[in-house]
Amino acid sequence: MKTVLLALALAGPAFDFAQAKAVDQPPARAVDAARANAFHFAQTQASSFASAQAKGPDIHFTPTRQAVADAMLKLAHVTADDVVYDLGSGDGRIVILAAQKYGARGVGVEIDHGLVEISRQIAHDGEVDHRVTFIEGDLFTTDISAATVVTLYLSGSVNRRLEPKLRRELRPGARIVSHQFPIGDWTPSQSIRVSDEDVFLWIVPER
Repeated sequence: MKTVLLALALAGPAFDFAQAKAVDQPPARAVDAARANAFHFAQTQASSFASAQAKGPDIHFTPTRQAVADAMLKLAHVTADDVVYDLGSGDGRIVILAAQKYGARGVGVEIDHGLVEISRQIAHDGEVDHRVTFIEGDLFTTDISAATVVTLYLSGSVNRRLEPKLRRELRPGARIVSHQFPIGDWTPSQSIRVSDEDVFLWIVPER
């Protein structure tokens, strides 16, 4: 397998225009209804995308060094049974590494359209797009309940704002790893130093 880093683009099946033309033409009323539904869907999607773009990133992208990214995954004891979510995934390197080295499934959440496109292209080129997915969206509103591991390289203030969401949505036993920044007053289960940088681990407690 190529050692390039990667993610699964969220694309549905292609529409078969040839097949569509082969069927009988629907009544005019059905065509109008279909057009109205399609227009409404397009408006909804455009509004959602515009909202994300208008918000902008909470943190500007600074890549995690490879040694630190690997240490984060080791500290969380990531295995092939895990689903790793990286909130603010940048170029996708952490979830791609989780898929390539540990066999995990990965989901990157990133609001920057350009970084999402880069991540998906790297995923395609690196041949791990069957194991990783990139979501273009806001990390505060994206559902993370499927995660068994969450990785963060954000800021102290953003981590503090995320704490209620992490406690609410993650299942007991899920692991959270943060590069450099603590999560509010939540005491970590473990912390290590890697290349003169801090890495913290929390385990979501029973409710």
